[in-house]
Amino acid sequence: MSPSEQEARQQIDALLTQAGWLVQDAGAVHIHAGQGVAIREFPLPGHGFADYLLYVDGKAAGVIEAKKTGTTLTGVETQADKYTKGLPSGLPCWHNPLPFSYQSTGVETRFTNGLDPDPRSRGVFAFHRPDTLADWLEGGRGALHAPTPSINVGAHQCAPTDTPIAADSVHPIWRPPTFLARLQQMPELVTAGLWPAQIKAITNLEESLRANRPRALIQMATGSGKTFTAISFIYRLIKFAGAKRVLFLVDRGNLGRQTLKEFQQYVSPYNNFKFSEEYIVQRLTSSTIDTTARVCICTIQRLYSILKGRDLPEDLEEENINGGNGLFREPDPIEYNPAVPIETFDLIITDECHRSIYNLWRQVLEYFDASLIGLTATPSKQTFGFFQQNLVMEYGHEQAVADGVNVNYDVYRIKTAITEQGGQVEAGYYVDKRDRETRAVRWEQLDDDFQYDPNQLDRDVVAIDQIRKVIQTYRDKLFTEVFPGRSEVPKTLIFAKDDSHAEDIVKIVREEFGKGNDFAQKITYRTTGAKPEDLIASFRNSYNPRIVVTVDMIATGTDIKAVEVVFFMRSVKSRAYFEQMKGRGVRIINDNDLQAVTPDAVTKDHFVIVDAVGVCEQDQTDSRPMERKKNISFEKLLQAVAFGNAEVDVISSVAARLARLEKKLTPAEQQQVQELNGGRALKFLTGDLVAALDPDRHLAAAQEIFGQQEPDEKQVRHAATQLISEAAKPLCDPNLRELLLAIKKKNEQIIDTVSPDSVIFAGFTEEKAQSVIASFEQFIADNKDEITALQVLYSKPYKQRLRFEDVRELAEKLVAQVEQLRIYQTHPQGWEKRVPDELWAAYQKLQASKVRGAAGNHILTDLVSLVRFAMQQDNELVPFPEKVQVNFRAWVENQQASGKSFTAEQRKWLEMIRDHIAANLQIETDDFDFAPFAQAGGIGKVWQLFGDDLSKILDELNEVLAA
Repeated sequence: MSPSEQEARQQIDALLTQAGWLVQDAGAVHIHAGQGVAIREFPLPGHGFADYLLYVDGKAAGVIEAKKTGTTLTGVETQADKYTKGLPSGLPCWHNPLPFSYQSTGVETRFTNGLDPDPRSRGVFAFHRPDTLADWLEGGRGALHAPTPSINVGAHQCAPTDTPIAADSVHPIWRPPTFLARLQQMPELVTAGLWPAQIKAITNLEESLRANRPRALIQMATGSGKTFTAISFIYRLIKFAGAKRVLFLVDRGNLGRQTLKEFQQYVSPYNNFKFSEEYIVQRLTSSTIDTTARVCICTIQRLYSILKGRDLPEDLEEENINGGNGLFREPDPIEYNPAVPIETFDLIITDECHRSIYNLWRQVLEYFDASLIGLTATPSKQTFGFFQQNLVMEYGHEQAVADGVNVNYDVYRIKTAITEQGGQVEAGYYVDKRDRETRAVRWEQLDDDFQYDPNQLDRDVVAIDQIRKVIQTYRDKLFTEVFPGRSEVPKTLIFAKDDSHAEDIVKIVREEFGKGNDFAQKITYRTTGAKPEDLIASFRNSYNPRIVVTVDMIATGTDIKAVEVVFFMRSVKSRAYFEQMKGRGVRIINDNDLQAVTPDAVTKDHFVIVDAVGVCEQDQTDSRPMERKKNISFEKLLQAVAFGNAEVDVISSVAARLARLEKKLTPAEQQQVQELNGGRALKFLTGDLVAALDPDRHLAAAQEIFGQQEPDEKQVRHAATQLISEAAKPLCDPNLRELLLAIKKKNEQIIDTVSPDSVIFAGFTEEKAQSVIASFEQFIADNKDEITALQVLYSKPYKQRLRFEDVRELAEKLVAQVEQLRIYQTHPQGWEKRVPDELWAAYQKLQASKVRGAAGNHILTDLVSLVRFAMQQDNELVPFPEKVQVNFRAWVENQQASGKSFTAEQRKWLEMIRDHIAANLQIETDDFDFAPFAQAGGIGKVWQLFGDDLSKILDELNEVLAA
């Protein structure tokens, strides 16, 4: 034996020992000394010597063929296969031929499982443990809930047996079903509750796994349900294919928490159990993997630390794994860890795999003997290469928009002179100099001119007025150009260059919007005090914060559906990273959930990228706004299509308009469209238009039409025109075009951003104000016996409780008589929310000394204050929430005077109840099931705090605060 062969044997011995095998020489063998025994140099008559013969529970189960380092191993498989068939007669064995064979150099190892259908060798990091092979031999690999069918061998069907099989036995044997064998017998997919793209992804993945493809890539646009898709196929692979344990890898701690919630909410379509009710799901926060868990959610950082035998503080799971700063500076190689065998997982799902497959992270994935499935919206060439070009699903942003599972976006560009050109400070002026780490500031006078270019901004140089001008422009244009007619700041996510830049932006946002700490928050890795996950939850579910500034913590994966503005104050050079950051805005949200956090929003049919650095002008984005002809009317675009125009920009713009229109259709309008579109919904027409724009389809069509593998550019253009014209053919029907235009006209109203009287709170003349107030007060007098809210308010003091629905009815009646009131209609949908602002402005114009809070944005309950003031029940016009505040303070003082005191936690809950009544006029016990009460513990917590006094307190507050 050469020195290199001897060295390989030593390495193999060490690996076997670490994996729990007892390594013995053939001359001193004791096959019952342990569950797994590896016998060196075992003689096989007619075949020489097997380098290692493996015994499991006293019966031969496999062989190892050892070769010197550097030997290519696929050529050794034939030799190893002969050894599996050469066991001497009379020796006990599990199967004949032996089911398991390894080929190894000690550095590289390949393994073939002969129990699989069409056995195929695969690379493994090390050897499997004996108990694992025993489990496979007994057919128990994760089969707790999986069927264990008999497997036909030859002409016979046999059941499992514990009787040893002699090596020369000619009787048929039972072959236990493996994971791969069970995959061949999966039941049909239940498609209820799945989108078409999700159905296709699951179906294609299972086909790939059945074909024994070890790696597969699923590319689905952000917001199209990648995680739900993954949970759906994970559930099937556990339940029906007997997967023993599945690893779901993420690269951020907050993504792990989000993923766990999705597992907990998933309901099986097969038995109506929730996933976590049927199987244990563990989110790893320590170094201990729960052996009973069927799903383990873990950050790749933590798993690397576990394999290296290191502890990892939970806060380090939020570190940017790509930055190379902080967590692991050098790619320290992974070695075999006996505490975490390579067979720990059958399946590994790696989320955001475009980030987590490189350098040291790749070692983590390749350590385990498991199928690898990557999830991403933005694969790179390296991603395709790692997953062996096995793209089982490709679903882009444009198609997701057409299918109604993404919203499209517009780009709003802000330029400043300093952003574009840099700046200069002349000698003699004083500048602040701030330490990067401590942020301590000192003042220094310049001896020479100081000039800086745009690339130095917010890293080497902070130009405060540059940040301020950008934020001022956003504030000033928000309600006239970015989101015309809105009054609530939409949920806005600002990307900063680093933590210090984020700090500067937050301070200026609060100053320029004139708001407090809750309005704008920083969420970065350096956020302290409140946990980042709590701030993210508030951003997702609560009214505040309206604006969040981050660096990259919320850049990918984090699901915040209500975001309507993605604001770039930093440049991004990575194409994939930019697509991920942009993807924070694409997610759809139902109208009720959107309005719960942004009350004046109607529906999320698009989002806006505010680009303050020109990031969208760089050639790095995989997707463009579908809307390419923003200045051309919908009518003219349809007319162009009717005349046969097949230009890409025209068709793309039509598709964008149709996708946005489809979200606003009533059921009756949907039916009308289907009747004129051959029974197909509008989203299918949009989908056909988007699909017809795909360059790959153009090439394939040209190849088919002209019979050439490499058609020229003219032929491809000809084929593209044919495809696009065919997809647009339904729009040639004038009846369909007329219907679409009518629906569009009904759902949209031109907003004049030029005329000065278009501003809501400006432009009121005294004559107009008098007309508005006279009409309003006449309306009250005419309807005091008809409208419930007016009936209640007229009967003062009243015992009948005023309800929010009554005030909404009052607002709707006012809207119905908008012409009588002569209030200009500035926002067509949800306009009842604008009524208090218009009336308040009119009273402010005529009776300024008696009106408070005129500049604020008013809510529906402010109509109570308006009616009381108009009926002269109140001497001052005060916003309803302010009056509730005054009444609340008086109630608390009365309680204290009577000897009743409240703890700080009780006071916090009372204040939440107060704020709820201010917005909704009343509170019921059912309201504690919703935000913000649910996040603080809900009905159980408030009952724990107040006990039997709760009902009495609620009754008192309902009566006193709204009085």
